[in-house]
Amino acid sequence: MASRSTSSLCTAALLLIMVVSWATSASARNFYQDFDITWGDGRAQILNNGDLLTLSLDKASGSGFQSKNEYLFGKIDMQLKLVPGNSAGTVTAYYLSSNGSTWDEIDFEFLGNLSGDPYILHTNVFSQGKGNREQQFYLWFDPTADFHTYSILWNPQRIIFSVDGTPIREFKNAESIGVPFPKAQPMRIFSSLWNADDWATRGGLVKTDWTQAPFTASYRNFNADNACVWSSGSSSCTSSSSSSDGNAWLSEELDSTSQERLKWVQSNYMIYNYCSDAKRFPQGFPPECTMS
Repeated sequence: MASRSTSSLCTAALLLIMVVSWATSASARNFYQDFDITWGDGRAQILNNGDLLTLSLDKASGSGFQSKNEYLFGKIDMQLKLVPGNSAGTVTAYYLSSNGSTWDEIDFEFLGNLSGDPYILHTNVFSQGKGNREQQFYLWFDPTADFHTYSILWNPQRIIFSVDGTPIREFKNAESIGVPFPKAQPMRIFSSLWNADDWATRGGLVKTDWTQAPFTASYRNFNADNACVWSSGSSSCTSSSSSSDGNAWLSEELDSTSQERLKWVQSNYMIYNYCSDAKRFPQGFPPECTMS
């Protein structure tokens, strides 16, 4: 009797493990499901059963990927670990973009460095084909030592760039004063690792050291659960989507604590702001620069 009872318990436990395992694999997202490698001739790889994606760059080519889905608004997270060591001349770009000559785009770009120098995090927002809205930052940690979360909140009122949950930049909808805002064109997520030593490091003064190649950036824990997928001309979010059905992000804004964090980053780590570059705009700053 004891052995039969033990056998039944073992069978039940095995079934439970199988059910839990199936449920976990069914619900977990992975890079195979969400992204297509688009270029690089084998330099981009999806590893660890879809949990990890790596991009590599050597003298012959860089590499890149894009999302299978298009999105029209979303709260999108990705964890990145950047190229370590002497990455001068390399750029790791992670961004949202639509198609066409009047495209919209929301950019994170990581400009490589000489060993020991900080990476530059370059941000930009394009609306209807017009960009020139650069803000650049140093980071308050080494982005090559471990993975960190880089997030874009994009709703009809604002775009918020965040790093590990700390907002670093807010671009508000300023259509009321004539500034186009990305809100009508669905965008895919793109990322690429490429050589930009003609401009990236100290304006192109520092060239890529190919003896350090291949250069590799790593990605994990993509999350777009809070995003409106665009398919066949319609959105997965209804016009009545609200906080009651889990879409609070569609009207999310910075609370007082987040506003203080944003000020802290911009006071201590911002190294370029187009809204402060008087030489670039002798006729006056762009109208959105006047918004608080």
